[in-house]
Amino acid sequence: MKDLLRIKSLISAEIEGLLNQQVKKEAYSSSVYLSMASWCNRNGYDFSADYFFKQAEEERTHQLKFFKYILDMGGNSLSPEVSGIKQEYNSFREVFEEALDQEISVTNSIKNIYARCMKEQDFVTMEFLNWFLKEQREEEYKARRALELFEVIGEEGTGRWQIDKQVGEIKYNSEA
Repeated sequence: MKDLLRIKSLISAEIEGLLNQQVKKEAYSSSVYLSMASWCNRNGYDFSADYFFKQAEEERTHQLKFFKYILDMGGNSLSPEVSGIKQEYNSFREVFEEALDQEISVTNSIKNIYARCMKEQDFVTMEFLNWFLKEQREEEYKARRALELFEVIGEEGTGRWQIDKQVGEIKYNSEA
């Protein structure tokens, strides 16, 4: 029966496996951002907490898009188990450094899937992934701009308070 179902799938078993790994990666990212929101809230960085709540919600939306795509292609989506989420951070800056690392990791994972799709000439999945590649450009931009605030404003005196206020104002407007 399993082989019969595979024949009807529009994606290869390898692409399906990579997409299910991405479902898990997006779920993990959502949980990481929730943890960051909690840490920021507990430490008085309310604007940054709101920023990370929004990021967590976006990652959850991405997870569901991948999950639904696998099903739409006749594959088997796997609900991921997520564990090992870091709950404590040594500093406000560390939260944003790890957020950027998380976004870079997600981008590299999507690029890996895209490369595999190119090899298999899976043009349908490549077209699906284009939206995510553009989204990752925005996510990395915002994470980098947030980190740059630490350099531009500085953390001394009211610096962290000012950084917190500016984080929610970061926008990405490129149509390129």
